[in-house]
Amino acid sequence: MFAPVYLDHNATTPLEPAVREAMLPWLSEQCGNASSRHDYGRSARRAIDEARSQVASAIGAHFSEIVFTSNGTEANNLFVKGAAACMKPGLLAVSAIEHPSVIRPAEQLVRRGWQLHKLAVENDGQVDAQSYRTALAGKPRLVSVMLANNETGVLQAVDALAAQARAAGALFHSDAVQALGKISVDFRSLNAAGVNALTLSAHKIGGPKGAAALVLDKRVEIEPLIAGGGQERGLRSGTENVAAIVGFGVACELAVRNLAAVAPRLLALRDQLERGLRAMGATLFGLGAGRLPNTTYFALDDVDGETLVSHLDRAGFAVASGAACSSANPEPSHVLRAMGVAPELARGAVRVSLGAASTAEQVSDFLRILQITVSKLLRLTAVAV
Repeated sequence: MFAPVYLDHNATTPLEPAVREAMLPWLSEQCGNASSRHDYGRSARRAIDEARSQVASAIGAHFSEIVFTSNGTEANNLFVKGAAACMKPGLLAVSAIEHPSVIRPAEQLVRRGWQLHKLAVENDGQVDAQSYRTALAGKPRLVSVMLANNETGVLQAVDALAAQARAAGALFHSDAVQALGKISVDFRSLNAAGVNALTLSAHKIGGPKGAAALVLDKRVEIEPLIAGGGQERGLRSGTENVAAIVGFGVACELAVRNLAAVAPRLLALRDQLERGLRAMGATLFGLGAGRLPNTTYFALDDVDGETLVSHLDRAGFAVASGAACSSANPEPSHVLRAMGVAPELARGAVRVSLGAASTAEQVSDFLRILQITVSKLLRLTAVAV
């Protein structure tokens, strides 16, 4: 019997068995609050400290630079709003292809006296050099450019961008949620180049939903979004989600340990997928730029993306028509609009994001079903016209 195939790993990943096992005690007998002074509480605190070290080790950071949050959206907001709160309003620059959890808080700051420069991108999805130079000439206080785009998988040279931002006197943040586990992420070297903060999330790397982190240079002052009991060095108050944090730590260890074997295999599968898509006449977005090894974003002429995703779902293939966090928006992807893609083509965009368990057979089956499904949809369109 055919089993449903999950090809939406950029939205979220299946929980790794080893992560689940590590979490189970903290969902049952290990019930302590990490702020309590008794043995249950001390055990919870030790577990959080160990997870903090695991996350830090995975990216070459110091454990004291890890601030746990509930998700990547919170971590992005914590930096953008938290850093801005410690400064006089000025210029803020973010790329036009950022996740909404960077763009929306940046837009909110405009109502508080900040000026916002949305950095243009080239047709391949990389930040436009002239737009960046223009922004830096305005002496921005904050810059945020994501390491890897959640829709296209396009990578940015954040080390070079951060170095330029530092020379202009700006703090630099990068959303690295999609990068961890798919490419090497080294905060120490990025920090040396000028990156002051990174955002990470557990559920993108085989960990649980409900745990993420802002990796923050301790020399940078930010104001907390949530005030209260002073957890996370006073930067994120609230009783910690011990089970999820423990799972995050184990997921980071596994992601780094498996990267050397998983990344080349994902790249081979992506190449197989894209050869098949090209043979069908698909437009592939982000070509010409460095991309994540697992991500393909494509469109076929005269085929609506939402409709195609729905039909593929009924055929047993889970893919996405856009970013999961903005899927309620019926408008064409803001990422593709920024890349200059025509609206009618952007509405057909479909994202396939492979995972560690993906196989060549699954890719072949997907291409076969995609061909059948597209042919049916085009025939229906022809009849309707």
